[in-house]
Amino acid sequence: MRKTLAKILGITISIILIFQNITVFAASTKTDLQNEQSEIDEKIKQLQEEQEEIQQNKSDAMKAVEDLIYQISDAEEEVSDLENQIEELQNQIASREKDIETKQQEYNEQEDLLDARVITLYKSGNTSYLEILLNASSMSDFLSRYYLAEELIKCDKELMNSIIEQKQNLENEKAQLEEDKKSLDSSLAEKESITNQLKNLKNQKQSYVTQLTADEKENEAEIEKMEEDRKEIDAKLKKIAEEEAKKSNTQKVVSTPSASGYISPIPGTSSKSITCGFYGYTNHGGADFGGHYGEPVLAVKDGTVVISEAKSGSIKNYDSNGNVIGSYSSYGEYIIINHHDGTMTLYAHGKPGSRLVKAGDEVKQGQQIMCVGNTGNVLPRPTASNYKGGAHLHFEVRINGSTRVNPAPYLP
Repeated sequence: MRKTLAKILGITISIILIFQNITVFAASTKTDLQNEQSEIDEKIKQLQEEQEEIQQNKSDAMKAVEDLIYQISDAEEEVSDLENQIEELQNQIASREKDIETKQQEYNEQEDLLDARVITLYKSGNTSYLEILLNASSMSDFLSRYYLAEELIKCDKELMNSIIEQKQNLENEKAQLEEDKKSLDSSLAEKESITNQLKNLKNQKQSYVTQLTADEKENEAEIEKMEEDRKEIDAKLKKIAEEEAKKSNTQKVVSTPSASGYISPIPGTSSKSITCGFYGYTNHGGADFGGHYGEPVLAVKDGTVVISEAKSGSIKNYDSNGNVIGSYSSYGEYIIINHHDGTMTLYAHGKPGSRLVKAGDEVKQGQQIMCVGNTGNVLPRPTASNYKGGAHLHFEVRINGSTRVNPAPYLP
């Protein structure tokens, strides 16, 4: 594992050197420019091949554990979503049953009223509305009887229509109740199935964990902590997005916009400066910028800071004298900004103590929010002799709070 980290360190340094040395010169000919570009492309290709080699050199047990960690995380999220769905359906069923009870009572009252009306007509014999009019003693009596008969006919008609409508509504409510109950049964069965799958995945993972080295077990713990933190953050952001949507009555974003109005999170960079892209490796839901340690990190767009915190853990960070200045995990020092357009951005692995904004702060596009660092789950790990090791910015774009999307299309 230590050899693996050393290789990753060498690769990261090489990548940084390449991007530091790519300077635009006034080449004398188009051919010179093409040759320069070819050399750069070749070096990047070599680095990618070396990264693939590192992945291949991982033990089979570690590869299996990593894969199972993400499968378990996905299954746990499915179970959580189903539990929410089940709770919502149970609430809907309870509300619908109460509504049906109220409507049934109203229907019974109207039906009783109609029955009473029919009984009254029956007791009065075969007297028709026409006979009532013909038995008038005078013109004024006739008109009074006419208006009375008209009102009676109108009330009878309204009563009949109301009963018919109530009966139809009641039948619709009962039919929908049955559909809700079927959906609930289906969700409960699906939850049981996925829960059983989850147990099997955890058992498989445990059988592989026993084969891991001490370093690999430490790495496994960091990956699991990262997944726990990610789910916790996802839940917070989803709640924020839902509350904002309710207040503003805006629709959720369902697709990536072609023009976002973002700037790059590191001065002088663009989407072409990304060193590891969206899902460049398993569960990498953002983009990495190989910035310099201590370099400014900028807000890509106006917005409100919703999270600004540090994830504590066992990965140590050092100052230039080799003294420990903090211990982190997962995202380390990170910030999330809500842009109030259905999107949020996340900036992670900031330099210890460099965050300049707190939750609730309004920020402007281009405002510095922290510095590039190496806190949290980064490779290679920072050491007392190389306190800047693994420095980069992890940047994410999220829609509707928790859905991570490729950041590249949003950047210049």
